[in-house]
Amino acid sequence: MTAPRPAGSSRLLRTLNERAALGHLLERGTLTRGDLVTLTGLSKPTASEVIRRLEDAGLVGVAGRTHGGLGPRADRYAVNPDAAYAAAVAVGEPDRLDIEIVDLTGLTRARTSNTVAFTDEDVTAPLAGAVSAACAEAGLATGALNCVQLAVPGAYDRHTDTVGNIDVPGFGRPGLAAGLSSLLGAPVAVGNDVNLAALAEREHGETGDEGFALLWLGNRGVGLGIELGGTLLHGATGAAGEIGYLPIGPPNASTGDLQDLIGGPAITALAAEFGHHADDAAGAVSGATGDGAFLAELAGRIIVALTAAIAVVDPALVVLAGEAGRAGGPALRDAVAVALHRTTYRTRVETTAVTGDPVLLGAHAAAMGNLREVVLAAPTRG
Repeated sequence: MTAPRPAGSSRLLRTLNERAALGHLLERGTLTRGDLVTLTGLSKPTASEVIRRLEDAGLVGVAGRTHGGLGPRADRYAVNPDAAYAAAVAVGEPDRLDIEIVDLTGLTRARTSNTVAFTDEDVTAPLAGAVSAACAEAGLATGALNCVQLAVPGAYDRHTDTVGNIDVPGFGRPGLAAGLSSLLGAPVAVGNDVNLAALAEREHGETGDEGFALLWLGNRGVGLGIELGGTLLHGATGAAGEIGYLPIGPPNASTGDLQDLIGGPAITALAAEFGHHADDAAGAVSGATGDGAFLAELAGRIIVALTAAIAVVDPALVVLAGEAGRAGGPALRDAVAVALHRTTYRTRVETTAVTGDPVLLGAHAAAMGNLREVVLAAPTRG
């Protein structure tokens, strides 16, 4: 039996052609009509029509002309950066809020850093206000946003629109994404901060293609991001990687959890026992990279977390990240590798290769992915 031909097949074909052309332009920057013909397999008249429609929709414009060679010069086309915008928003414990406004080419139009006194009241209003202020700094109205990516230090359950395992007041209320979307007039995606840091590692680091686990050793918390087969693991309720709550003793014993073992305050306290006093975990580890005894003790604690993860997912690589993980550098990496290789596991260990704010970088990357999907969904809307 022959499958029925989809209604509006001419419009569908036109949309597919536009998606293909726009996708190549987003990926490669600038292209001539001839380049599009080669890349898409479209005929020259069809490629010209696709370009015309994308130009009429404000998605594409002429960005210059070719030069040199024997033939006539040709127009080079590029995506219009002002065709769409996104916001990347990173919430940090206990009161930090970093925001980037980005255009369709990925260029950051504005970046703001704020201290927000979150309370147990609804947090969507202060979040929306901060995003609106960032838009104004970029010279845009809030309504210009096409999508928003929010990073939170907790487990986001998309089924209930609720953030769990979070210590920032107000974020445990249901309706976070829906409420913020209503105020901003744009769809809002919410992701765990460590998962987004892992996305940044994939985008800017050297993780390879075999999958990796990112262990976040922060000044406050500990977390795990896992990528397998090019996919970040979120879990059924968004709680995958929330290893800080993993008990480290027998049931009903008062031995605590991994947060008590390798959370920021625990690392700071451990360093102080070895005579290295600092205000936070990053400072403590940075000042103790020459102390082999301290590093061996800390590495032994870290192995408790790593072996639990490696035994289940067997990643090709473990990346030490977070403020304390990055501060430890090669010295901590080597200590962890030695401790790990005393077990039955031979997983490679590296220090994060990401500079800057990995959570905001990951939110930026996720926002760009969402923004391009929005634009590619129906390029000319016609």
